[in-house]
Amino acid sequence: MIRKITENDREFYINSALEFYASEAVDHKIPDSYIEKTFDELMRSDVYAEGYIIEHDGQRAGYALLAKTFSQEAGGMVMWLEEIFILPEFRCCGLGGEFLRFLKENTTAARLRLELCPSNIKACDVYKRHGFEVLNYNQMIFDKKEP
Repeated sequence: MIRKITENDREFYINSALEFYASEAVDHKIPDSYIEKTFDELMRSDVYAEGYIIEHDGQRAGYALLAKTFSQEAGGMVMWLEEIFILPEFRCCGLGGEFLRFLKENTTAARLRLELCPSNIKACDVYKRHGFEVLNYNQMIFDKKEP
């Protein structure tokens, strides 16, 4: 089952996000405060981001974090799959694919987009099986440092 995240999921979300950022799926850790800020934003509004809890047999098995943007190139709203994390004991149960199907069926966005580390071959294979295509873009960032 896939459902919107609620205040009751705070501890699960924060612990799972900490585990995600300690994994090989990401290039670097982020400050714990960023994870808490994200949860607070998810509880405040769904204008910029949406959070989901992925359940299996009545247990919380993972989460997904989406971010919204507008793209002229895509002709409308773009939903970024910022993060999807399945706890190790629930992997290989098809939950990632279930969430991708849910997302494709329930979004009005013109485009779904994600990024992943090239070394994350298993995730890349899952995304390709669900119709995602590789973009040959270089991305650049500028992070405004907090004081």
